[in-house]
Amino acid sequence: MKTLTYPFSQAMVRELHVGDMVKITGKIFTGRDAVHKYLHDGNPSPVDLRNQIIYHCGPVVLKDKKTGKYRVVAAGPTTSIREEPYQWQVIRDHGIVGVIGKGGMGPKTLNACREYGCVYLHAIGGAAQVLAERIKSVDGVYLEQFGSPEAIWEFTVEDFPVVVTIDSHGNSLHQQVLESSQSILKELIGQAH
Repeated sequence: MKTLTYPFSQAMVRELHVGDMVKITGKIFTGRDAVHKYLHDGNPSPVDLRNQIIYHCGPVVLKDKKTGKYRVVAAGPTTSIREEPYQWQVIRDHGIVGVIGKGGMGPKTLNACREYGCVYLHAIGGAAQVLAERIKSVDGVYLEQFGSPEAIWEFTVEDFPVVVTIDSHGNSLHQQVLESSQSILKELIGQAH
């Protein structure tokens, strides 16, 4: 088990490899479709994303009416491939060093991870409540005009569990699984004829 502790850096993520299990402690920011398109279109980020981790997540966040404090009740990953048209440019232009999501990403993101020093970290789908327990505080919310699930939420997390499935060395577990599956499928089709 490896750890990533805030403040993050490109040098830290360059030490990670496909298959590494990682626990993240520190600051992360959420960002889904609306945020990625907004940044891709050249709009300025309301927060400095350099050397930060962005989490593909539309959290369920409740505000305590008495204290005014936010509490995260669900924070599972959303499907990352939807960000493929935008993610590479957001990595390049904003200096992001980590992306958390589920389901993997495509060749543009793979190339951006290698070129700019970033990793794709797979979070466990279906564990929204468990992952929410790893969020220790909500430190800010930005771009609220996009609605709560699409806004940028700033969280402090502790021992947030992920697995490296795309590293900064050009390796993709998703690509390896695809190639292996295609090879086995060809074999099975060949045996059937």
